[in-house]
Amino acid sequence: MIWLIGNRGMLGTEVEALLRQNKMPYLASDKEVDITNKDQLQYFVSDRPLSWIINCSAYTAVDKAEDEPELAFRINADGPRNIAEIAKNKGAKLIHISTDYVFDGTKEEAYRETDNPNPLGVYGKSKYQGEVNIQKVLKKYFILRTAWLYGTNGNNFVYTMLRLFKERDEVRVVGDQIGAPTYAPDLASVILTIISLNADDFGIYHFSNTGKISWHDFACEIYTTAQRKNLLNKEILIHKIKTKEYPTKAQRPQNSCLSKEKIKNTFNIPVRPWQAGLQDYFAAK
Repeated sequence: MIWLIGNRGMLGTEVEALLRQNKMPYLASDKEVDITNKDQLQYFVSDRPLSWIINCSAYTAVDKAEDEPELAFRINADGPRNIAEIAKNKGAKLIHISTDYVFDGTKEEAYRETDNPNPLGVYGKSKYQGEVNIQKVLKKYFILRTAWLYGTNGNNFVYTMLRLFKERDEVRVVGDQIGAPTYAPDLASVILTIISLNADDFGIYHFSNTGKISWHDFACEIYTTAQRKNLLNKEILIHKIKTKEYPTKAQRPQNSCLSKEKIKNTFNIPVRPWQAGLQDYFAAK
């Protein structure tokens, strides 16, 4: 039995769709089971055998985390520790989703799994502590770090840009932060592949779509694609600005590129370019 935690989030909905499609037995929970409450977690699966746990739940409000660090750490650090303890007690393998925000973004090349984390803000620090807590408790874990995740469910950069294009004639987008957009169904597919292989190459892995682009150029690509699909019929000025011109409470990594070599080689997983993911996003709209 597979337990999917966070099944109503942007990634969780895609994972659940694939579990259904592949007729894999699973149970799912979201906010009705508080991951910061170990007793609730234990009660929910007390009489159920588990082989895998997928944790897609997280506190993801990057700027808001600066104002409520205790809550961010409870969800992103204490929650994963509780889940890891359940996994250990049940003899289950854990797949946990983490983030490029564990890095400071100062490296020029793509980040590898062996690079030392150095998170800049509360969100990144809480996510990194979650990784550390899992590794202290459990041996049978897969920590999947991803970046620039978007999908057809929930708030994300693509959704926000499309909304702003309809509301405004001009938008300002940061052009000096780079990364590789990650289409949520592609990450969900990786999760299902690991489970289908019944993999035991435990550890930390990086996954995003291939390529690299700035937020500004990604916004331009979203705009031209929306126009081509007849979802927009007006001209929009998209201004490229520097990070310092758009101050936020939490500092973002300048470089969010992640190396996919380890995950490709270990599980023989093909990784699509980010452009393919964006085309699928619009096809699903």
